[in-house]
Formats: sequence, structure tokens, C-alpha cells
Amino acid sequence: MILSIPGFRGMRGYQAGWLPNDISAGLAVAAVGLPSAIAYPAIVGLPLATGLYASIAAPIGYALFGPSRILIVGPDAATMTVLAAAVTSILNSLPADAPVDRTTIASLIALCVGGICLAARLLRLGVVATFLSRPILVGFFAGVSVSIIVGQIGRLTAVKIQSDGLIAPFLELISKWATIHWPSLLLGLSMFFLLQIVRASRLPVPGPVIVVVVSAILSALFNFQQMGIAVVGDVPFALPTVSLPSTTGLPLDQIVLGAAAVFLVSLGSGIVAARSFASRTGETVDANQELVGLGAGNIASGLLGAFPVSVSDSRTAICLSAGGKSQLAGVVSAAALIATLLYFNDILRILPIPALGAILVAAALSLIDVAELKRIWRISRAEFVFALITMWGAISFGVLAGVVIAIAATLVYLLHKMMFPRDALLGRIPGHDGFYKLHRFPEAVPIPGFALCMIQGSVLFFNADYVRERIRTIAASLPVKTRWLVLDAGAIAQIDSTAVAMLDDVRADLATNGITLGVAELHAEVKAMLHRSGALARIGPQYVFEDAEDAIRGFTIWQNKQSSTSDAGRTVP
Repeated sequence: MILSIPGFRGMRGYQAGWLPNDISAGLAVAAVGLPSAIAYPAIVGLPLATGLYASIAAPIGYALFGPSRILIVGPDAATMTVLAAAVTSILNSLPADAPVDRTTIASLIALCVGGICLAARLLRLGVVATFLSRPILVGFFAGVSVSIIVGQIGRLTAVKIQSDGLIAPFLELISKWATIHWPSLLLGLSMFFLLQIVRASRLPVPGPVIVVVVSAILSALFNFQQMGIAVVGDVPFALPTVSLPSTTGLPLDQIVLGAAAVFLVSLGSGIVAARSFASRTGETVDANQELVGLGAGNIASGLLGAFPVSVSDSRTAICLSAGGKSQLAGVVSAAALIATLLYFNDILRILPIPALGAILVAAALSLIDVAELKRIWRISRAEFVFALITMWGAISFGVLAGVVIAIAATLVYLLHKMMFPRDALLGRIPGHDGFYKLHRFPEAVPIPGFALCMIQGSVLFFNADYVRERIRTIAASLPVKTRWLVLDAGAIAQIDSTAVAMLDDVRADLATNGITLGVAELHAEVKAMLHRSGALARIGPQYVFEDAEDAIRGFTIWQNKQSSTSDAGRTVP
């Protein structure tokens, strides 16, 4: 039996036989998502309930409009860290007595992120997801993870840490050594090691679930609150209500900027995760349509008074491994969390804060992809350096500055790749067709009197000087009898007015040395620009060729004419 559910894109063509799988997968997702839903709000300083609200609203919003059958959206450590920096920045800009709390700002940012997603979809800007390269994201998440770990010092030790950065919080902890609450630290370390044991043992039950259960039991048995160990405390019994947060007294420009930073990181990591899971399920990832799903999830979360969300790796992995077939699994997980909020409040209330800190530390460590960093090191030293720069930026200057540094690093990386286009002299291999790079094929030989030079990459204002110097260097190394130098422009996709002026200079320089400049295999756009600028006329139509073979024929004809002219000029004694 096939069911068609209007509006629920992730459940189109639903088969009734999938229902048991989706129910069991949804319950598994709720079990895994509960610890992070409780722990992640602490990164931003938000009430615990906001994590539950986000975990309830976001999967339903995505199920309505998201394209994927299997992706689960919800709280995400990297997104929460960027959000924390944005919220703190906004609060610091407000007067100390301003009647605005973190929850209102976080909800507004979530709504703005949703709005940006939908606007980006209308403009078909899904390509933005690829703007932050994987090495840049790996470095950024490593830096974010360190920020999260440092942020848990206070929760694990019960010491109020006021310093920011990487080193200062540890120095402050040392100076306040006498105030460390050792039972809290012991509990936090014990729960962290329990998480590592569960992970190493590959138990079927996720580590965070075991930690929540064990720590709740211990808290009930030993009354942690009386021992001075901080606990979660009261959680509201009521379900959230749909409402628009007030914007009164808030700097909307800073909220939009904070939302843009959250959007960029959330979308970049979300699309990487979506493509990773799509490779296992055979789905095709449409970044533009994913913008609609993420936008709906964020708007739903914001309307329920929660915070921005992204694709959750852990929840999606659990859904997939538990046999989830559709977005109904996400809806079931939301229903399970509603039941938790209504009927298991007493258990949530006694959860110890150090245990949640341990969960956050473990989650942060999972963001450091050491294997991927090693792979990047093996493949490209330059990309590895950019990953380290991004990681250093997030650690040293804060997460928001880290986003800016990540964007700057991406731009620098792109410019670096484009500023130095490769070039090569081409020749023939006897007995073979076509042309071969002389530096790669020792058996290739140049054509006497003729040089064929390939430029591999667009020639624009930022690399025109480099290309000019390379052509001059190549021309200086040519045999004395070389009369033609033809640029094979088949790999030049774009030029600009600066490049046109550079070609004019090169043509004039070569002419003073008795060398004629020619061009071959021009793309239509490049040819049109050279024509409009008059550069083709100055080069001469007889030196503009369809391809390299055509240039060789033209050179042969010219050579024969030169020989005929020379022979005709001789006198017989």
C-alpha cells in the first residue's frame, strides 16, 4: 500500500510497511537527541527547555518541507557555538538594564536564519553551501570544539570562569584552585570516561543515553543537590506556544549579521552532512531545496521560542542505522520528546550539570576530525595550512571572528589557486598525433622556429602581471631562430581589460625581439572581448587560429613564403 501525504515531501510515496521501522527509528533518535537537547543550550546560556523545543519543532518543520527522507535536523554543537558568540556580542552592545534575555535574541536569530534560507532559495544560492571548502570547515570545527571544551570548565569544576580565549580560562582556574568543587569534577570526569568506554566498546546503546540514565540514578540515590553538585532544576511542564519574539530595543542589524554567520556555518556543515548520508542512501542532494527544509526547521524552532538548528549528524546516523525510512521518524522523535517534557520532568530536574558538561566535551571532541586533517596533509599542504589558520582564528579571536577568518581564508585560498596559472611549452612526439608538454615528455620536441605555449587558467587583473612575466621568461629561453610564439588559449576561460592590455604589451615586447605573437583556440567570450578592445586587429587576423594544428599550418605557409622571398632575392653569379 502506498500513501501520498500532501505537504510532507520526505514522506511522499510512503509505504505502510515502513511504519514499524519509522517508529523504532524515531524512538532511537529521541533517546540520542535528549542528552544533546538538554546539554547544548548551556553553550549559549539558554534554559534547558529551549533545547527540547528546538528538537520538537525543527524535525516537524523539516518533515513538512525538507526534500530528504532520512535527514534529521536539530541542535548542533558548531551552530550553537556560533550562536553563543552572536548572542553575547548583541547583549554586550545593549545597556546593562535592557529588559532583553538570551532566549528572545536566540529565537529572533532562528527566525532570521530561516528567512535567509528562504531568500537564498528564491535566489538559487544553494551554491553558498560549497563556499566554505571541506578543509576550511574541518579546521573551523576543530577550533569550535576547543572553544566548547574550554567553555565546560566552569560546569565541570563549579568554578565561575569569567575569562575568554584559550589560555586565560585555565590560568583563572589555577588562580581559583581552592574553590574547585571536587565531587563535581570527579562526577564529570567519571561520566566522560564512561562515554569513552561506551564508544570504544561499540555498545548498541549510545553513550549519552547511558550517561543520562546513570547520572540520574546516582543523583536520585545520593541526592547530588545536597552534596553541592549543580543539577538542571525545574523544567516547565507546559508545552511551548507559538509566538513571535519581541524586537523592542534590539539592534536588528546585529541580529541579521549574527544570523548570517549562523546560516553560513549551519548550511555549510549541513550540506556536507547531507551529501555524506546521501552517498549511503542513494538520494540526490539539491542544496537549493535543502534551503527550504532548513528554513522551515529554523522558523518552526524560532516560533516556539528556541534557537537555530542544522542537520544533526548523530541523529541522522541513528535514524539510518535503526532502519528509518522517512521523515515520519523525525515526527515520532518529536512526539517522544513531548511525552518526555510532560511526564518525565522529575528525571530531567535531577540531572547533574557536570554530566551534561561531560557530554558536551565528548561531542566537541567528535568535531575534531584528526583523520581528515591527516588526509588533507597528505593531499595538499596548502589546504592543511588554511585549515590550521581557520582553527587558530576560531580559538584565538572567538567563533564569530573565526567565521570571518574562515571566509577570508577561503577567498585567499581561491585567489592563491588562481593567481599563478600554470603554463607549458608544447611540442610533438614523432609518430604520435597532437601536442605534448615538453617538461613532462622528454621525447617531445619543439617545432623549429615555432613556440606553442599553453596558459592553464583565466587571465584577470590579479594574475595578469604574473602571466606577463612568465611569457617574457619563456620568450627569453627560446632558441634564437624562433620567429612565432603562439598562445594556446584553450584553457583560458576568462580575461578582462587588464589582461587585454597585458597581451598588447607582450605583443610589443616580442615584436622588438623579432617574434610574432599569435593566439589559438580562443573561447567565444574571450574572442569577443579581444575583438571589442581591438586587440585581435593589432595581433592581426592572420595570426588568430582555430586550434594549434591550424597555427602550425599557418606557420608553415609563412615559412614557405619567407623562403620563396629569400630565394627570389638571390642573384645568380
